[in-house]
Amino acid sequence: MNKCHIAYLACAAALLGTGLGAAPSTAGHTVHLVRPGESIQKAVDSARPGDTVLLAHGTHHGSVDVTTPGLTLRGMGRGTVLVPEAGANTTTAPTGGATAERAADSCAAAGNGICVTGTKDRGVDGVTIASLTVTGFTKTGIYAHEADGLTVRNVTAVGNGVWGIATERSARGVFRDNTARDNGDAGLFLANTVKEEEGATDTGGTVVEHNRLEGNRIGVTIRRLRNLTVTGNHLTGNCAAVFVVGDENKPKAGLVTVRENRIERNNKSCPKTARLDALQGSGIVLTGTEDNLITHNVIRDNVGTSPLSGGIVVFKSFVGTTSERNRISDNLLQGNSPADLVNTDPGEGNTFQGNSCLSSRPAGLC
Repeated sequence: MNKCHIAYLACAAALLGTGLGAAPSTAGHTVHLVRPGESIQKAVDSARPGDTVLLAHGTHHGSVDVTTPGLTLRGMGRGTVLVPEAGANTTTAPTGGATAERAADSCAAAGNGICVTGTKDRGVDGVTIASLTVTGFTKTGIYAHEADGLTVRNVTAVGNGVWGIATERSARGVFRDNTARDNGDAGLFLANTVKEEEGATDTGGTVVEHNRLEGNRIGVTIRRLRNLTVTGNHLTGNCAAVFVVGDENKPKAGLVTVRENRIERNNKSCPKTARLDALQGSGIVLTGTEDNLITHNVIRDNVGTSPLSGGIVVFKSFVGTTSERNRISDNLLQGNSPADLVNTDPGEGNTFQGNSCLSSRPAGLC
C-alpha cells in the first residue's frame, strides 16, 4: 500500500511513474494505493475522512468494511475486480491487524463484498464506491446500512447470490451509471429494513439513474421507502424490471417517481418464493404504495403468465394493502402481455392518462 499526500503534482507524478494515476482534489487528503494481494481493509482502516483508497487494476480477494465517513473506495474501471477469498471466511491479510481482520470477517461472514456500515447513533456519511467490479459473493456485492449520502457509480455488480447493490436504513443516496447483472434477487435493492416490520422511511431524495440492470430476478426493488427517483435506466432480461413495494405499516410506502426508463423484454422466468409469486414479464409493479408518479417510460415486450405480468401493473399487496393515488401518465407501451396496463387493485385515486398503448385490464385504461 502506498500513500500519496496531496501535494498534487508530486502525488500524480508518483502514481503515473508506476503506471497508476490519481489526482486527489482537496488539500490535506491522501490517496492510499492498494495493489492485488495487499490488504484493502488495512488501507481503509488507516484512511481519514476525505481520503481515497485506490485499488489498482487486477483481481483483489476478500471483503472490506468501510466505517470512515467521507471515504472514497475507487478502482480503475471494470478491470479492478473484487472476489471472495478462496476457501476462507476471513478476507483480509494478516498484516491488517486484529481490528482490520474483525471488520472484514464480519462483512465476509454475512456474504458481502463491500460493506458500508454505520449504526443508528453513528451513521457513515458521504462514502463513495466507484469504478470497480464486485462478483461472486454469496449475498451482496455492495451492502450499506445507516449510510447517509452514499454514492455508488460506475460499479459492475455481477453474479452475486442475492443482491448486486443494496442499502437499508440509508438516505440521500446516488446510484448512477452502474451495471447489475445476473444477481440472485435484485440488481439494486433499496429498503428501510428487511429484519423488522415498520413503516416506510423518507430517503431524502435518493436517485437511481442511468444504470443497466439485466438478468436479475428483479432489476430494482424499492421496498417500504418514500421520496426517491428512478430515472433514465435500462432494464432488460430480468424476471421483473421495477418493483415499488409497501405493506400495512405506517407511514405507507410511496412518493416514488419512475420516469424516462427503457424497460424491455424482462421475460426471464423465476419461481415462486415464500414472499412472492412466480415472476415473468413484469415491467413496473406497484403494490401497497401511494402517490407515485410513473411517467414517460418506454415499456416494450414484457410477456408472462404470472399474476404480476404486464407492462405497468397496479396490484393489491399480498397482505391486503391497497395502492392509492398513483398517477400513470404519458408512457409508451407496446407488446406487453397479458396487457400493457393492468390494474387489479381496488384502491382509490389511481389514474391512467395520456399513455400510448393498445391493451389494458380492465379495458379502457389506454
